[in-house]
Formats: sequence, structure tokens, C-alpha cells
Amino acid sequence: MAIENGKHADGREDSRIQNYSKFWQKDTAKEATEHNENRLDSYTDVVNGYYDGATDLYEWGWAQSFHFSRFYKGESFSASLARHEHYLAHNMSIKPGMRVLDVGCGVGGPAREIAQFADCNIVGLNNNDFQIGRARKYTKKMGLEGQVTFAKVYAIEATVHAPTWEGVYGEIFKVLKPGGIFGVYEWCMTDAWDPSIPNHKALAHEIELGNGIPEMRSLRLARDALKNVGFDILHEEDLAERPDEVKWYYPLEGDLSKAQTLWDYFMVWRTTWMGIFIMHGVMWIMELIGFLPKGTMDVAEALKVAQTSLIKGGQTKLFTPMYLVVSKKPSN
Repeated sequence: MAIENGKHADGREDSRIQNYSKFWQKDTAKEATEHNENRLDSYTDVVNGYYDGATDLYEWGWAQSFHFSRFYKGESFSASLARHEHYLAHNMSIKPGMRVLDVGCGVGGPAREIAQFADCNIVGLNNNDFQIGRARKYTKKMGLEGQVTFAKVYAIEATVHAPTWEGVYGEIFKVLKPGGIFGVYEWCMTDAWDPSIPNHKALAHEIELGNGIPEMRSLRLARDALKNVGFDILHEEDLAERPDEVKWYYPLEGDLSKAQTLWDYFMVWRTTWMGIFIMHGVMWIMELIGFLPKGTMDVAEALKVAQTSLIKGGQTKLFTPMYLVVSKKPSN
């Protein structure tokens, strides 16, 4: 792979990856207002540094759809991801032939799935060059180039990376036709979260560090932001509140007894202590020989923080990755 001055031909930059962890204080108790403001001011560097280092790791350890999902008993991991995407498309009433915008498309996993499910035309929007290249590659491989090209807009666990929800929701409002629909799965701290409680605040910082998020905010603020920019909310629900026997965070727990299918045993094994030890060892060697960009291992360490903090957030119900809101832009 060609590398010039630390910049890779696929769009990744060593300096962004290496600088990623420097946006946070290792001791969360030392986090101050200026550190938070610096992340918000530099959110493009924060998000790109994270995904330059984490995209390969997401694909190896998770899937091409970078999101969580609910599980039915006995449902496979891949089927659960697809159903989560289908459920959003259904709630938005996406129909064949519609032009739909995917905000924060990642490497295009959900876009390809929804394009096939609804027979619609999807445009993927992303600010990470490396992920855009991956998305084009996989889309061409599946023969969906014509379908993945705005009566509808959706975002799946992506807009949390924006410095403000009003800013990103406001831009989405602008590109929607009058009467158009915006559907989102949002990452939020729940209304039970209280930033004045030290361990609540520390949990939010851990989720930020582990997932490339400049600032975690409460569910209430997401709802308010949608209304403030002009949307009418048609439906909202925190899907994590449903009484599912199999919890959304189970793939992170590394508990092989909870694997739903035979193939899922391997997926769950990757989050066991042994799986993490082996995969990190392989990644260390790959970075050493130049197959992975410098700094990838630092991002891998941040992903360990993501694993523990997301499990904790789910167990305490202080965090949700699936606040579903379907909103409409007024027709007049």
C-alpha cells in the first residue's frame, strides 16, 4: 500500500490515528470544560482519527454494519443487524424507487441492506475518505452501484459524532423535501443519567473515548433538537427499554453460553479475554510490519474501553444506542 508522508493511498493518515487518544485525559476525573470544548472544535480530527484506526477492527470484529441491534432468542447476529435496518426502513415507509440519504454511511453495510430490502436508491454521506472507499468497493462487488446513488433521510448511530445535534439535524432538515421523513437510531445517555454524579459523568467520558465521540448528550436533548430545527416527531421509542431476554450488548460480553447460533460462537469468542489477547497480538504484528497504520493499537486499546463502558451503560440503563425517532418536515 502506497504511503506518502504518513498518508495512505486509501485515505487514512497516521498522524490522525496517533493523535486520537490525546483528545482525552487518561484520568476522567481530570476532564475539564476546555477538554470537552477542544474535542467539539476538533470533531473532524477526533472522528476521522478514530475511524481511520477502527474501521478495519470493526469489520474484523463486528460486521460491515457498524451498529447494535435487538435480538430474539435464537436469532443470529447477522439476521439481527439486518432486521434492525429493516425495522427502520419500515417505520420510515421507504418504498421502491425512492431517493434516500444515509447520513454517516460507514462502509455502506446498512445502505446495501436497505437498498435490497426496499428496492430504493440510496446516497451515502460520510466525511471519512477511507470508509467511502470501502463502501464503493463492497457496493460494486454486490452489483448495487446503480441503487446506492431525497424524500427520506436516515442515520444509524452516526449523528452522535456531530458537535451539536441542532447543527446536523438542521442540515438534514434543509435537504429534505417538504413532507419528507427523517429516521434515526441515536446514541444517547438516557434520562436516568445525571452528569452531576461522578460515576455517571465518568461513564459518558469512557463511551466518548472508546467510540470517537466528541460529547455524549442526553436523550432529552436529541428530542429537543429535532423540534428546535422544525421537525414534527411522528414516533419515538428507546428500543433498549424493550424487555428482551437477549440484551443488545450481549455480543460484547464475551460469554460463549449466550451465543445464539453456531457461527455466533466465533463472533462472541472475539470478545473473550483470549480472543482479545490473540487479536491484539495479531494487530500488533500487523502494525509493526506496516500492514496497519501507526497508531492502530492505540485505537484498539480505546475499543477495550468501549467494550466495558457500553456493557456498563446497558446494564445500568444509563446509555442507549437505539433511541428511535421518526420525524417529518412540515409540508408548508
